[in-house]
Amino acid sequence: MYTFTEEVMYYSGKRRGEDGIAAVIDFLLSNARLVLGVGGAAMLGIATLAVKRLIERAGRPPDEKPDKKMTDSWEELGLVSASPKLLHKGIEGVVMKQIAAATKKAELSQPIPLPSPEPQRCDADPPQRRKRLDLCVMTFAERLQQYFRTRVCLSEEEVSVAQQRALDISTEIQAFLHSKHPDMPLGDMMLAGSLLDDLQVVKADHACLIVPLQLESSLWMPIAGEDTFLGHPQFCMVRRENLEYFPRGRSYWDRHLLGGYLSSRLVSEQLGKAVMESMNWPSLTGTLECEVRPVLGSPELKLEIQGLTQSSCDSGERFYITVLPTVRLSEMMLTAQREITGSFDYVWYQSLYTSETTRLAALDKADSGVRKKCLKTLKAVCRNCPALRKLNGSHLSNVILHMSEKETDWSELVFADRFLQAIAELIGYLETGIMPSFFKHNVNLFQGFTEDDIDEMGFMLYCAITEPEILLI
Repeated sequence: MYTFTEEVMYYSGKRRGEDGIAAVIDFLLSNARLVLGVGGAAMLGIATLAVKRLIERAGRPPDEKPDKKMTDSWEELGLVSASPKLLHKGIEGVVMKQIAAATKKAELSQPIPLPSPEPQRCDADPPQRRKRLDLCVMTFAERLQQYFRTRVCLSEEEVSVAQQRALDISTEIQAFLHSKHPDMPLGDMMLAGSLLDDLQVVKADHACLIVPLQLESSLWMPIAGEDTFLGHPQFCMVRRENLEYFPRGRSYWDRHLLGGYLSSRLVSEQLGKAVMESMNWPSLTGTLECEVRPVLGSPELKLEIQGLTQSSCDSGERFYITVLPTVRLSEMMLTAQREITGSFDYVWYQSLYTSETTRLAALDKADSGVRKKCLKTLKAVCRNCPALRKLNGSHLSNVILHMSEKETDWSELVFADRFLQAIAELIGYLETGIMPSFFKHNVNLFQGFTEDDIDEMGFMLYCAITEPEILLI
């Protein structure tokens, strides 16, 4: 997005000294970054570029093609209307007045263009060209439905193969741990995540393996993040209790204590050594007829699988299984996710994924709604658009859950309307920099985003408000 500013600086430099407005714009842009910051300067650059081009065009002799001039004017108006920083900084009114005046002046100097006759289509057109022409006459609702069918949904065969491979690997891991570490109190492992909940999009490429730790409820107590010095609502600690009556050593997990608390780092390290470093992966690869190996150097416990099918093997596609040590205490599901908790060795992460997906499924079941369909489409859009990839399933699920509080009609007929409404809701959250979690309102789901992240996502979504088709490319 910053290339727009560079273009403006270059453009204004070419005509330096020709008129007074060029000098004013040069001075304004050269100091905009200091006053408005990087994002503000980029948006101001877009606006001034549009104004200057229109004013300049108003003074030109009428020698350009009218249709090209009108196209350029509307493109520049689109740049200004799509700019989130202009709306945020209150500059929009001034800029739009200048553009309106310049456009009026420019239009008076040109005759009204006559519509050109529509070219006749012939059967000799290439198939690709005919396809583009067909797409031009489709409504956005039709384009969205086509995008959902062709770009979002996974085939039943692809999902089935991925689930079966993940199940086979999880079975091997559980059997290995029970045979090599019979004293380790673990519950039955299970697969989880979007692949199992029919929420995975674009391609089947990841799943989670839940490894439940069996803790004695009388010896361990979860401490919510709000009640600790961390102050993070989703960061929890698991404290060892009743040491005076049940000293250390009574629980298997006492060996993973750190300052009186169960350490997520120590638990992950033990499972990493027991699974990632000890299992015979070449032998497992021969048994399952696909290549399985641990991902080294990652804070996560992650396995990489190549060759789920012959086509995926030829294309080099990978499937990943993340191993998640999990503690369930007092209706709280806590996971060891060091990529989220960072350097806090004794901190566990409270996952709300199950609550979110269960709630969405229940709402759709009650009214045969399209919340799940809308969520999957948004996930595919964000995954395919580099500017929006930091918006994950949790952000998008919470947007739809908040919308469900005020919208009652989620029928198939309003699918496109709800999709566009979700885009508008996301813009509103980005403007404030706060997206509250549906189940824990004191959790800000945007907490990890930088100002540049918010600017980039906001600008892309603002553009999509006027031209939503750009999200379906």
